[in-house]
Amino acid sequence: MRPADDPSSSEPSLDELLMGAARALRRTWSRGLGPDLSPHDARALRVIGHHGPTRLGVVADHLRIAPRSATDVVDRLEARGLVERAPDPADRRAMTVSLTAVGAEVLGDVDKARREGAAEFFGCLTESERASLAETLVKLDPREG
Repeated sequence: MRPADDPSSSEPSLDELLMGAARALRRTWSRGLGPDLSPHDARALRVIGHHGPTRLGVVADHLRIAPRSATDVVDRLEARGLVERAPDPADRRAMTVSLTAVGAEVLGDVDKARREGAAEFFGCLTESERASLAETLVKLDPREG
């Protein structure tokens, strides 16, 4: 047993180490977002940009939030001119949300900040360490199993 997995150890556990690394990575890439776009809103923008036009329920599912919370997020993005709502062509009672031209430009900046942040964050690892980490994370991701 690793010292970090022993409940009597003062070393951090694997779950604490993983969550700490995830928070550090999020901080690294979110610095490139600027003060007017939260990491949560940036995630929503990415979901809409990569799945849109899409329904709010899809946004909520990908963000793992309640549909009402997704409405609040989309309202903020719409108020900034980054997304727009339109009737769903398959069901006029439902609405879809998609990026505006400004939203697509901002999404490009968000994706660039993520790439640069990830390169900075993982830059301390060798190529072999990055490959090993990727293999381990795929095993742990329930969507991949």
